[in-house]
Amino acid sequence: MQCMCKVFCFDLDDTLSKEIRYLESAYREIAQFAVSHSDGCSDQVSLSSKAYNIMLEAYHDGKNAFECLNEFLGLQLPVFEYLQMYHSHQPKIELSTEVVDTLDNLKADGCVLGLISDGRSVQQRNKFNALGLDKWLASDNIVISEEFGSEKPSLANYVYFMKKYPAATYIYVGDNPKKDFVGANELGWTTICLLDDGENIHRQDFANISEKYLPSYSICNINELNNII
Repeated sequence: MQCMCKVFCFDLDDTLSKEIRYLESAYREIAQFAVSHSDGCSDQVSLSSKAYNIMLEAYHDGKNAFECLNEFLGLQLPVFEYLQMYHSHQPKIELSTEVVDTLDNLKADGCVLGLISDGRSVQQRNKFNALGLDKWLASDNIVISEEFGSEKPSLANYVYFMKKYPAATYIYVGDNPKKDFVGANELGWTTICLLDDGENIHRQDFANISEKYLPSYSICNINELNNII
């Protein structure tokens, strides 16, 4: 069955949702957990807030936030236990108004919406569910690397959608020029980079990068998509 529609596939982290919001959510939960294992403080809410700020400061300073948390609270909890909580926690995050409006508009225009995201299945699924992305994305239009068996820039991640929706127009929206666009470019997709607004976890670096890694377009706000395609 031929499809003449537009297929919009999105990256998740720092594209549909800021990864720093996930980090902040995880740090709050981990701080509360650690404080519950500390002694001698009746005001755990205040101490949790201080512990959270210690972790966030450590992160921005390039230090190990979990080691700094243990030091602050005088604990010796295993760092791997914090890491497990980080990767598996249920985040309190939400989509921005701009993302919601963009997805609503694309859906209303009859576009097929998909997700191509690297990462652990549990972590990415928890983000997906917390953001309520099932309102716009069908379950079989989600490609998560751990589940799918390959990471970007593997062509297989993009070919999946080309086989499912043959003869469509394909667009990929991401943020990482090191891996997001090269595979899609090779397959003839239109590639769009959402530029870093200063909050991205991984800073964008376009210097000394081959042309084949560069996006077709760059935008400052996701709601600019309708002006391009």
